[in-house]
Amino acid sequence: MRRTLLACSLALLTTLAHAGQAEPPETDWLQLMPPSDRKALEEMPDIVHNTPEAAGTFTKKGGLKQNDKKLPPVMYSTKTVAELAGKQIRLGGYPVPLANDAKGRVTEFFLVPYPGACIHVPPPPPNQIVLVRYPKGLKIGDIYNPLWVTGTLKVETVSNDMADAAYAMDDAKVRAVQDSDL
Repeated sequence: MRRTLLACSLALLTTLAHAGQAEPPETDWLQLMPPSDRKALEEMPDIVHNTPEAAGTFTKKGGLKQNDKKLPPVMYSTKTVAELAGKQIRLGGYPVPLANDAKGRVTEFFLVPYPGACIHVPPPPPNQIVLVRYPKGLKIGDIYNPLWVTGTLKVETVSNDMADAAYAMDDAKVRAVQDSDL
């Protein structure tokens, strides 16, 4: 009986502590990669940016898709971290708009770890791209302004003409990063 009361008290205190938090703590992008991918990324040779896309001249389809087949395998990795599936996270990143509603609000976008990922070469690996489905819609004036996205992370492979992603979030909370957040 005493153990049951103690367990219930601890559960209540934990619930109250989390109820006071408006958002979960920030998840680092590298936490979305399994340790083997993080190690491979750290050991990867420098990437050469002397492709037509690097100068802003796009000669082939692709967007965020990884087209340079000479890159190390980690740059194509869809390996995920199973423990993150179904976990409530807060991730800071930059939007790559995919779909808009009739009012011009973005309802679906890829969240990426650095600004301009849709034009930089090479793009992030799929396990560093999260598809965010946001039916409420969001006005995005500048893709170089970072966002906080809070929600339940799903391990879901998504592939379209723009990119391959290894994670997704539905009905997340999305807000602009404020100076007070930094």
